Amino acid sequence: MSRSAHPAGPRHGDVLSEAHYQAPPADLNALDPKVWSRTVARNAEGVATVGGIDVKQLAAEFGTPAYVLDEEDFRTRARAWRDAFGADADVFYAGKAFLSKAVVRWLHEEGLNLDVCSAGELAVALAAGMPRERIALHGNNKSVDELEHAVKTGVGHIVVDSYEEIERLAAIAAHQGVRQQVLIRITVGVEAHTHEFIATAHEDQKFGLSLNGGAAAEAVRRVLAHGDSLELRGIHSHIGSQIFDTAGFEVAARRVVGLLAGIRDEHGVQLPEIDLGGGLGIAYTSEDDPREPAEIAAALADIVRRECEAANLDTPRLCVEPGRAIVGPTAFTLYEVGTVKPLEGLRTYVSVDGGMSDNIRTALYDAEYSVALVSRTSEAEPMLVRVVGKHCESGDIVVRDAFLPADLTPGDLIAVPATGAYCRSMASNYNHALKPPVLAVKDGAARVIVRRETEEDLLRLDIG
Repeated sequence: MSRSAHPAGPRHGDVLSEAHYQAPPADLNALDPKVWSRTVARNAEGVATVGGIDVKQLAAEFGTPAYVLDEEDFRTRARAWRDAFGADADVFYAGKAFLSKAVVRWLHEEGLNLDVCSAGELAVALAAGMPRERIALHGNNKSVDELEHAVKTGVGHIVVDSYEEIERLAAIAAHQGVRQQVLIRITVGVEAHTHEFIATAHEDQKFGLSLNGGAAAEAVRRVLAHGDSLELRGIHSHIGSQIFDTAGFEVAARRVVGLLAGIRDEHGVQLPEIDLGGGLGIAYTSEDDPREPAEIAAALADIVRRECEAANLDTPRLCVEPGRAIVGPTAFTLYEVGTVKPLEGLRTYVSVDGGMSDNIRTALYDAEYSVALVSRTSEAEPMLVRVVGKHCESGDIVVRDAFLPADLTPGDLIAVPATGAYCRSMASNYNHALKPPVLAVKDGAARVIVRRETEEDLLRLDIG
């Protein structure tokens, strides 16, 4: 079970002494490669570097807070997923994790496909030149405008999620004189071991059509009845996020293949694709133990092959949708310390110049993160801290419980690793905070790929 999904530490409001927490790490200056991107290290002066650039230089040039994305690490991880699954499978990057025009170009160059779940994400994909046929559109409540635009654009797949959407899409495709390829998203009844808000395959939630209740089989009938305007390519299943083993995928694959066998028996059709979604976890702390893409690919391919052989089906083309697993570990958020407030017998509160507006996951999911002093090293004793933001909420917590050096002082730079996924994507303007920039670093150079918001941006939307 992922500690990032089900943290074992105290919840907000607990009053506990340091003795209730795990012991501090042996070396507070160490940067665990499990949770930091591949090019992160410390230079001779003890300052953390990424892509050959030190963080003090980044802070001086671009300001804080800032998301710092290691381009080489991103590309390496993207290639690892592509190579692990090979030519007989499709890897779709889940754009909801983090999307920008630069990222889309990297994906295109590294041979990955892209799934999007809104008109905005589709606009970014198209603006950056992702081939239309390599885009899939998701979403449980796509608007008519979104469907019309996707069909007109010529996206490769649309993943349908309801009876109403099947009828809408069939009418739109018929009106435009095209035969749109679709997958049907189903819920397989798997209880993934993850946080309630990111588990997506149990019955009581908004996504997909129930396998157990017969809705999935009825959706198949309805899509096939619109054969002139809809081409049913396969079945889509997604069991959740931040998952560390493939046991849930095995159960899901068995049930999806059972549906494929039922489709063959009822309709005489063998569907050519099966999409098992994404959701594989990453290391947010040293205790998390994610699996490598090659191991995941071998396991999933073997699961699908065995289940299809047992059902006497041809093995369909496998699709997967890693998002967090690619971009999550490639970035960290760089903050400047503003205040250090010791609470005798409890902990020290370290306030930074960002917070829940740039990382809502701790407040939303009880997510756990690591943190490190990165503008220098320190031989001071460790102190138990809670890293908090500057917003007017007591739940404005970035890192709930961690250890930092006791000589931490305002003006120091600290960084929270593994913030590439769902942090910038879910960022807000709470308290009219300005969203931080995203910096891409590689080979000793840094550039802005998403600029920092300005007060003019906020005022431009406020028409008075």
